Amino acid sequence: MADIVIRPVTRADREQWLPLWDGYNAFYGRSGDTALDPAATAMTWSRFFDAYEPVHCLVAEQDGRLLGLTHYLFHRSTISVEPSCYLQDLFTTAQARGKGVGRALIEAVYAAAKAAGSPRVYWQTHETNATAMRLYDQVAEKSGFLVYRKLL
Repeated sequence: MADIVIRPVTRADREQWLPLWDGYNAFYGRSGDTALDPAATAMTWSRFFDAYEPVHCLVAEQDGRLLGLTHYLFHRSTISVEPSCYLQDLFTTAQARGKGVGRALIEAVYAAAKAAGSPRVYWQTHETNATAMRLYDQVAEKSGFLVYRKLL
């Protein structure tokens, strides 16, 4: 897609960011009875603008319209002095899929991580997300690790 701009989110983007965020959460089954707590959405949004938070947001924009988002954060690790970068969320509109927007957002996170001195970027996706994995297989390597969790 021509003329796509990847940039940090601004406070003025909230009205366009929210439907993308809602779409991301719906994709992962967090809607209806299992919807994300609105307080979590409000806190996530506020963290992007708090200099003390390690959470960041980039958006993909074309002609004043947001087509995608990515949220990433930096954290300490026991295996590295430098911070690790976790790409937590990546979402594009249905119309933007397959047109390079997701790749551009990932590449922008790579650039931000490199600028922050992070030696790696990593993420996870659901095993059924075949469309995204076609892209991920082109831009990164599978770690071989599986994710376990226990909700408390």
